[in-house]
Amino acid sequence: MDYSKILNIDYGQAVCYSGYRQGQSPGEIYPTYNQVKEDLFIVNKTWKYIRLYSCDFHSKTILEVIKNEKLPLKVMLGCYIEAEVNNYSCPWGGEYSNEQLEINKKRNLERIDLLAKFGNEFPEIIFSLSIGNEACVSWTDHMVPVDSVVKFAKIIKSKAKQPVTFCENYVTWVNKLEKLVEVIDFISIHTYPQWENIYIDNALDYTIENLNLVRSKYPEKLIVITEAGWTSSTNDLEIKKHNTSEHFQKIYYKQLSKWSEEEKVLTFLFEAFDEPWKGSNDPFEPEKHWGVFKEDRTPKIAMKKEVYKK
Repeated sequence: MDYSKILNIDYGQAVCYSGYRQGQSPGEIYPTYNQVKEDLFIVNKTWKYIRLYSCDFHSKTILEVIKNEKLPLKVMLGCYIEAEVNNYSCPWGGEYSNEQLEINKKRNLERIDLLAKFGNEFPEIIFSLSIGNEACVSWTDHMVPVDSVVKFAKIIKSKAKQPVTFCENYVTWVNKLEKLVEVIDFISIHTYPQWENIYIDNALDYTIENLNLVRSKYPEKLIVITEAGWTSSTNDLEIKKHNTSEHFQKIYYKQLSKWSEEEKVLTFLFEAFDEPWKGSNDPFEPEKHWGVFKEDRTPKIAMKKEVYKK
């Protein structure tokens, strides 16, 4: 598929970016302008496109830094949609009161409107809009019915000019999101071999299998990988220690980058920087360690210069 025709961009390396540092977290304490500026100057050395997850103060700061500092970065902007129904299958809690679910429905419509507003305010920077993140997969704690996501897609397409997508686990695209595919401009999948206990030796092959599974069902649709990565630390629960290290992260990152460039598959690495606010209080919690840069912005092995030597 030709990215230039659907997304109005050329192929380039891409990364997921969230800049929360120690003591910061969404909705509470946000990164400052100068902290975001520091991050984006690092990001700009390697990547051309970044993916953001929500329409909030942090994303506004990021967009302003890109604009003010005249950085060549382009953005896939998302909005975080909250649970509209209970999901009793979520292992860490997906149950809410009826009152809270009604509040969430109103908030979701407000966020969709804000997503369109951001798109219209920064048309030269934002190249696509995502109406949610992992809100339909079986294990999510913020389950949203497919019909609601379809409705959100139609609203966005009526209010903004950018191509519209939805970011979700690859399996869910195959068995649940057929109605949504008819409405959106392109498909965005997540693939995590490490979460599925696939060893590093077979990780890239498994990633390609995941992509091809979705491709086989929707051969006429452009597919982007909006999350693929390898955590460098684990508490040895769901992700095992013998399959986790900075060395393995480097291997997967190098293989993924080489393959995506050769095949011209737009692939957002998850992620640029470690985020200490995520997951449990366990310092080895894998959710905290997906970055290829540490929380103090020093590079892990994957981003050290020797990686790029021929």
